[in-house]
Formats: sequence, C-alpha cells, structure tokens
Amino acid sequence: MLFFERAAWDEQAFLVHPQFKKNSKTNTPLGQDMEEFRMLCLSAGVEIVGEEVCVRQVPDPKYFIGHGKADEIALKIKEWESVVVLVNDDLSPSQLRNLEKLFKCRVVDRTGVILDIFAQRAQTYEGKLQVELAQLQHLSTRLVRGWTHLERQKGGIGLRGPGETQLEADRRMVRNQIENIRRRLESVKKQRGQSRKSRLKSGQATISFVGYTNAGKSSLFNTLTNADILAKDQLFSTLDPSVRKVQFQELGTAFLSDTVGFVSNLPHTLVNAFRATLEEAANSDLLVLVVDASDDKIIQHEKFEAVNEVLTEIGVDHIPRLIVCNKIDKTDLEPKIEYDDQGNPTMVWLSAKSKAGVPLFEKAVAKLLIETPVEKRLKLQPTEAALRARLYEKGLVVSEATDDLGISYLKIKGDGTLINTILGQFRQRQSSKANES
Repeated sequence: MLFFERAAWDEQAFLVHPQFKKNSKTNTPLGQDMEEFRMLCLSAGVEIVGEEVCVRQVPDPKYFIGHGKADEIALKIKEWESVVVLVNDDLSPSQLRNLEKLFKCRVVDRTGVILDIFAQRAQTYEGKLQVELAQLQHLSTRLVRGWTHLERQKGGIGLRGPGETQLEADRRMVRNQIENIRRRLESVKKQRGQSRKSRLKSGQATISFVGYTNAGKSSLFNTLTNADILAKDQLFSTLDPSVRKVQFQELGTAFLSDTVGFVSNLPHTLVNAFRATLEEAANSDLLVLVVDASDDKIIQHEKFEAVNEVLTEIGVDHIPRLIVCNKIDKTDLEPKIEYDDQGNPTMVWLSAKSKAGVPLFEKAVAKLLIETPVEKRLKLQPTEAALRARLYEKGLVVSEATDDLGISYLKIKGDGTLINTILGQFRQRQSSKANES
C-alpha cells in the first residue's frame, strides 16, 4: 500500500508553461518542452482543457509566474467547475500554497505529475516501495508550518509549542517511514543481488536497455525475448524492471534487462528511490541506449544528454554501450550498423515494431561482447588469491594495486565471455564451499 494513494485529481487540467530568460535549467526548446509536459499530463490520465505560456526574466518569489499572469489564469479557469492546474516546473511549498489560494483549486508541479504517473504504473512490491520512498522524500522537503500564528519565531509567552510540535511530529513520522521503507528496500536489494550472482555464475553476458522514456525499449525487449512486457506509446509505461534470458545466434545465451525510462530534469528523489532498480544497469556487460529515430536531431541530442546525466549520476557511464535508433518504420531510414575507426559497432538503426534491423542488432552485440575487449575493475580479498592467479594466467590483468590489508584492486581487460566464465566459475565454487560448511 502506497503512503499516498494516487491523487484524486480532477480529470480536467489547465497547463502552465513557465519560460525564464535567465537561469534556465535546460536548453530544451520551449515547443519541445511543452510537448513533453503534455505527454506527461496525458500519461497521468487528465484531459487538457487549456494552456498558458508565461515568459519572465526570473521566477517570481511569491507566485513563480508573476502576480499579473497568475491573476489572468485565475480568471480563465473559472469557466471550469472542477480543474487542476499543472505547472511545468518545480515550485516551492509557499508558491504552491499561494497559487492554490489564488486559483481556488489544486496546483501540482512537474515533480508531482511524474510522481503521480509512477504511483499509477508501479505493479511489483519493489516498484511500489520505490514510489512510496520517492513520495515521502518529496514530501519531506515540503513540510511547512500550518499554524503560522503559533510559530516559535514570533516569540512571546504562550506562542511557543503547538505549531512547532506539529511540524516536528510530521517530520519525525516521515523520517521514520522513510527509514522503514529503506530497510525493506535493502532486503529486496539483497534478493536481487542473489539473482545477479546466479546470472554471474552462469558466465553469460548481461545486457541492459536504458534510454529516454517512450523510446521503444520495452518493444525491443519484447521482440528479442518474446515477452509480453507492457509497451505503450506513453511515458513511463515500464516502471518495474524485467530480466529475461535470450538466445543469440552468434553470442549464445545472454540476459536482457529492461529498465525504467528517463526524462529531462528527472527529480533527484526519483533517481535516488530507483537506484536499487537502476543497479541492474551497473552490473551489465553492455548498455544498449535506445533512442527514437523519428525524433528531430535537436530533440534526440537533448534526450541523449538527459540520459547521460542520469547514467553518470548512478555511476554506470563507464560501461560499454551501443546506441540503438529505434522506430525507423516512422522514417525513410534503412536498417544499418555504424562503426567507429577501429571497426567496432557504435550505432544500430532498426524497428522493433517491424523487426527490420533486429538481426543487425544481434550481430553488433555479438561483435562487441565477443570480439571487443571488455574492461572491468575488481576488488579481491586475500582469500581470493586463486581467482587472481587465474586472471594473471589468462593474461587479463592490466594493472594491480594492493592496500595494507592485502586487498587487491585489479583492472582487467579481455574477452568478455572468457572473463564472465572465469568469474562465474569462481563464484560458483565459493558458493559450494559455503554450502558445505
């Protein structure tokens, strides 16, 4: 059960698109930014009844969009009996309260919209926990004093206590709930870790699909694995991670992982809450970055940068990657593989829907994982000397450093299948010894 059930929004929504000439968070063109926010709102299940663009030099401290523009919108939304105002930016708690008081209806900012979509999409126990954590973390930054006439700052005998006590009680409740969820997520993380260990023992490659939301990751995942993961033309249709075993003609057996999609200005509370899920990507041998080939090149670049930002934040930007330009069926483009100067595949153009170019994808993946050297960094305990010796025997060790405790830090490079097989066999022997003891 989520801490918050999905907000009981009215079905009609009025969209507000602030645009500031100074201190802009992104270089994304206004038209693209507006279209993405429309898609977010539609994914949240609302009917868009009106929109307003607000251009200012800087945000207004009280109303964010300025008093004049706020008054103008307040007059416009009077024609609807029941409406919610959705703002395409993040608002402070006081700005939210001021706008709601003026509009006499509910106001939700961009992060609130994304959280609502996630609350709708979460299906698994882990997914629901992660959404609940994100909701609580978001709430913890927005707890304000409801009893302003009893604030401690105003001082005076008899004016200390109730307002502050209520605030502290709320904060304590939220902190306790956050810690409780983190403990449960840690348990889920351990279970997921056991699954990853099992895959590692097999010595088979793991390939993770990452990319902007609605790029077609789940569609490609379904095409390759014959799975029935939900794949819709909407933002964040996939929330819960899925891992499937697939048989490639040249590579052999591999594991494919489908992850949650990203979006520009993705709230840090969501990145942090879904870090456990995104760790699937951190343990991959290859990241497949899926982009929408039907997007404009400028839009593709903006989305690519947004994805790279999240990949860097979760610490997986060092893992080898292959870019897949999906949805060529919506363009005049033909299936093809692009190579770098060393002859390694860098980009594949295909259509998951028509399956055009899918064999090229399999060929590119096989070349990267079999023929192209894989680089890993290992931390080995003194008890793992046999593994260290085996890696040296196969000529896979590039460099090594040892600390005062005898722990070895190895950088290895070589055939990915060979490396995975060696690591898998060693972990399996360790597991067998542990079971015997």
